[in-house]
Amino acid sequence: MTGSHHNAHWRQNLYVCLFGSFTTIIAMTLILPFLPLYVEQLGVRSPSAIVQWSGVAFGVTFLAASLVSPIWGRLADRYGRKLMLVRASLGMAIVMSLIGLAHNIYELIGLRLAIGLAGGYASGSVILVAMQTPKERSTWALGTLSIGVMAGSFVGPLLGGILPGLIGLRETFFAAGAAIFVAFLATCFLIREERVARPPAGSPAAPRIGTWAAIPDRRPVFAMLATALMLMFANMSIEPIITVYVAQLVADPGRIALMSGLVMAASALASILAAPRVGRLADRIGAWPVVIGCLVASGLLLIPQAFVTDAWQLVALRFLMGLALAGLLPSVTALIRHSVPDGVTGGVLGYSQSAQYMGQITGPLVGGFAGAQFGMRSVFFATSALMLCGAALNWMVFRNLARPAPDTAGLGKGA
Repeated sequence: MTGSHHNAHWRQNLYVCLFGSFTTIIAMTLILPFLPLYVEQLGVRSPSAIVQWSGVAFGVTFLAASLVSPIWGRLADRYGRKLMLVRASLGMAIVMSLIGLAHNIYELIGLRLAIGLAGGYASGSVILVAMQTPKERSTWALGTLSIGVMAGSFVGPLLGGILPGLIGLRETFFAAGAAIFVAFLATCFLIREERVARPPAGSPAAPRIGTWAAIPDRRPVFAMLATALMLMFANMSIEPIITVYVAQLVADPGRIALMSGLVMAASALASILAAPRVGRLADRIGAWPVVIGCLVASGLLLIPQAFVTDAWQLVALRFLMGLALAGLLPSVTALIRHSVPDGVTGGVLGYSQSAQYMGQITGPLVGGFAGAQFGMRSVFFATSALMLCGAALNWMVFRNLARPAPDTAGLGKGA
């Protein structure tokens, strides 16, 4: 049986994790607007080299995080989820501040690599909240937690465009490090984790930590890992072409940057508004129908985006797509949580985070290549087909589960 234990302080823990995720994601994303300027300040002069090194500096963090997420997840299973959040927030606060002291591009790359290795506050929060929230409220709680990530991703670049002009480039990193340190203090003193007693090693009840053998039915887990990767791949594959695509729709060159920002922000804003509501829906009707329905809706909404004739049409469609995407990751996490034993939940959710990071890395690469080779509309069509294939995959797994575990059955009513 999985998911039977919950923490009496789960609401307090949720809101602390929400604040910590919001703070750390802001600190991680505010570098986006001024990263090329910082690379230039570190001695890189050629415009092409600035672009190249900026891409490396940005991507290396996600690559490192994708490699270590399962490791941190397994350590969370063994030593406690709060300890992993304390480790992540303190490590990120220190490394983020050190980035402001970098002397050359190689130190910047090394520190960006280190912050990916040391980080993982948001992913650790997902594990803690998923493990210690009552099952009947888990998808709502995870949806609420996702607001911190989405809002941080929305606010971070805005602050990154403002702060360097007010306090300087290096000082912005120091401010970000200080903000993460506040999250570290809140985590230390406000989170109340109730550890579940582990069975003695060698006993029949002792889980085989870190092994897939402990999972009674791996089909829903593999389906959710594939869905997490597809979701982030599909969401990020559009990013490289948005500005160029908007330029074809806007007559005034001075409005291109503004409209591109609105297009990018529309999806995030919609997801922030809808995530808790879709979470409540998943708790009521089951996460499987929500995952399948959201994949179908987002796949269909991508098609008209290839035929828009005005930038405001694209803003509206991206907003609707954000509503559809809002319920996916919380539902994916909830399904994984209630499909695996407690002793390996952190490790498996770590693999889910790795799948998301890989989608974030490969999505822009493939989307940019496809847009350049086959035209920008092809990116929308290909991404739509990917989402619809994901819906079909999940439908087949949902309908063919011979004997769902009790908690899985509760999340997928109507099977």
